[in-house]
Amino acid sequence: MRNRRKAVGALALLALAACGNETNADGGSGSVRTAPRLTGVHWNVDSVTAGGHTTVAPDGAHVVIGPEGRATGSFGCNRFSAETGTDGETITVRRATTTQMGCEKDVQRFETALSRAFSGELTAAVTGRNLTLTTRTGDTIALTSEPPAPLTGTTWTVTSLVSGSTTSSLPAGTEKKARLTFGKDGSVRGTLGCNHFRGAATVTGSTITFDRIDGTRMMCPDPRMKLERALLAVLDGRTAYRIDHRALSLTAANGEGLVATAPAPGATAQAPGR
Repeated sequence: MRNRRKAVGALALLALAACGNETNADGGSGSVRTAPRLTGVHWNVDSVTAGGHTTVAPDGAHVVIGPEGRATGSFGCNRFSAETGTDGETITVRRATTTQMGCEKDVQRFETALSRAFSGELTAAVTGRNLTLTTRTGDTIALTSEPPAPLTGTTWTVTSLVSGSTTSSLPAGTEKKARLTFGKDGSVRGTLGCNHFRGAATVTGSTITFDRIDGTRMMCPDPRMKLERALLAVLDGRTAYRIDHRALSLTAANGEGLVATAPAPGATAQAPGR
């Protein structure tokens, strides 16, 4: 019986050793490779290399692949949406649609190169924060992941106002005038477009409760005062908040709200309250 147990144990060890040296489908041996993480990441496009010529991407060109398999982003000027499918290190892009805005010539040339490369079957290779997509013909797209902006410590510049399901631009002449920054100590400060302000902001889950908002009492031109009144109505009591990469949305219980954006990494933002 003891010899039989030894034989069974030896067979089990041989089986484990065989599994450890299993040959991959690509002919190599060793552990099974893990597919690179592509979805749920904001990928900034750095450049496109086609026919041996590399073109640097304009600011704003990016790709985001959602968990449901839909890719969205910007070719540099026009926005796009496309269906994608992933299989290990291969991503297939199909049925892309884009907006049709007129762009500067250099940007348009880049858009054409990127839209041609970002289609069909692509091989993905991720190294750290860098992603390279390679077409069947050897053209490549170089991308870099960019993390979302943190709520605290970021200077958020108000870019639009929200009323229910309608988003509207700011009053003429008030662009980039309103900013707010949340502190880790539960404070909020900034400018409402005219007056500087400071107050308390308690973050709980996906809500922010504003309290004790106080500020200067200057009078400004009508458009700035109109913006200030709209923002004060949002920064009053409990609001829902959401961060979508570098965009912050605040929505009050009555449906009024605002959208603010964070500066790009490396950009110098104007200090809040100035």
